[in-house]
Order: sequence, then structure tokens, then C-alpha cells
Amino acid sequence: MTPVVAYQGEPGAFSEMAILALPLGELEPLPCRTFADVIAAVESGRAELGLLPTENSIAGPVSDSVSAISRSELTIAGTTSLAIHLSLLAMRGSTLASLRSVESHPVALKQCTKFLAAHPMLRPVESHDTAGAAREVAASGDRTRGAIASSRAGELNGLVVLATGLEDRSDNVTQFAIVAREPSPILLRALDARRSPANLKR
Repeated sequence: MTPVVAYQGEPGAFSEMAILALPLGELEPLPCRTFADVIAAVESGRAELGLLPTENSIAGPVSDSVSAISRSELTIAGTTSLAIHLSLLAMRGSTLASLRSVESHPVALKQCTKFLAAHPMLRPVESHDTAGAAREVAASGDRTRGAIASSRAGELNGLVVLATGLEDRSDNVTQFAIVAREPSPILLRALDARRSPANLKR
């Protein structure tokens, strides 16, 4: 049976990408709306593991996620890292000049302050998730709305990439905690992955 790993966000989210980059064989990512929902999925047994962001090298600690972990009785079984590269996504036919707003998770918006300062016509709008913002922009059909997310989120939602490398620094990395109810074979492999250079797969 394929192990299920819960994460906050939607397909194309950086947390999902971090799961897919884990050197643990085939895993089934389980999207959840909130960090608390990730914890609940693991506690209830719907998922063997949960993967939650704890700190970003630009934006700092992901406080809501860290608080959700601290309030739970789950074990932090390992950690992993993922390089974060942010893209500006929009409807086909949109241009940077035609956009009036840009949507993303608050932590992602904090990672591209230089880009936003250079484009004051773009009104930042907070969303529950980077990939969720991409889906909502695609569903709206509005060429004045953009999203900041992964290029993969753009592909999954039929959006075009107007700009890449929006992050304030090219060495942008997010740390994730792998949480579980109790030790198991998959957790031992996760611990091994944490110590392996392959864990830093970009």
C-alpha cells in the first residue's frame, strides 16, 4: 500500500513538491486546506505522515505551522528542505502591464518584496495557498489577476508564466518537518533521508 503524506495546500503547492522530492519511493500526497487539517489527518490515521513548513530562509518561521505542530502530540520524525522558486502566473493573453492584483500565500508574498516594490501597480492579495491562488485565478478567467506560485502550479491550472525568479534571493529555501504518530519503517527511511545529500534535491 502506498504511504499517504498529508500537506497543506493544493496540487502544485511547494509542500507537495517537497513530498515528491523525498527519496522514499512512491508516496501519495494528501492535500489539506490548513495546517491543523494536516495534523488531524495524521492523528486520525488518514495519513501515515504529515509534511509541514517550519521556516523559510527569506520570510523566517512559518508561525502558524509551527504552532500547529507544537499543539499536537505528533512526533517530528525528520526534516527536509526544498529550494523555492516563485513564478508570476496569469491567464493566457495576460501581460505584466495588464495585471492589477497578484495572489499568493502570505509567506510567499514575503519572499518577493523586491518584485512587488518594483511593480506598485500590483495589489498583493493573500490566499490560503500558492497553488490554490493559481487555481482561483484560472477559474476566474480574469486577465487582470495574477498568482505567485510554482511553475508547476501554472501548468496544472493552464496558466502562463509571465516572470520567474520573483524571490528576493536565489538561495531561497524552505525547511519542512515530517510528523507522525509513532515510529515506523517509513519514518526510519525519512530519518535516513534527512541525513542524505539527496534530501536537498532541487
